[in-house]
Amino acid sequence: MKKYVLLAILSISMFTSCSVDGDSSPSFSLEVLPIESVEMPEQFTHGETHEILITYVAPNSCYQFNDFLYEIEGHVRTVAIVNTVYNNPDCIAQPEVVTVSLDFPVTGTETYIFKFYQGEDAQGVDQYYLVEVPVINSRIDTGDNRQ
Repeated sequence: MKKYVLLAILSISMFTSCSVDGDSSPSFSLEVLPIESVEMPEQFTHGETHEILITYVAPNSCYQFNDFLYEIEGHVRTVAIVNTVYNNPDCIAQPEVVTVSLDFPVTGTETYIFKFYQGEDAQGVDQYYLVEVPVINSRIDTGDNRQ
């Protein structure tokens, strides 16, 4: 019974809500942007989390980092940048280089393959920057135990 009351309230509020300014268009959208460059370790250590720095260009000040589009298929990771694009006429029209950090927990022991989205070619085919990163079992002991 409580479910029906909650459903009724939600339905009524959806149909009776209104926009303050009378404009029903959304004030923002989401857009996937191409990745310009990537900084990552040459190897991963199993059981640890490694930082991957990803750089892209935001076309203007209305673009703000939202999240990563992140797909997993076995040991292949496909990564893209998602930005929120605000509909604001006061945006500064100058492109901005932005670097964001992706923390990657290493759970597998096989080599990881990363596919970083770099946009589309002239025929509309997605292009990717591919990086293979081997995994080691533990940190290599250098024998130098100085503190």
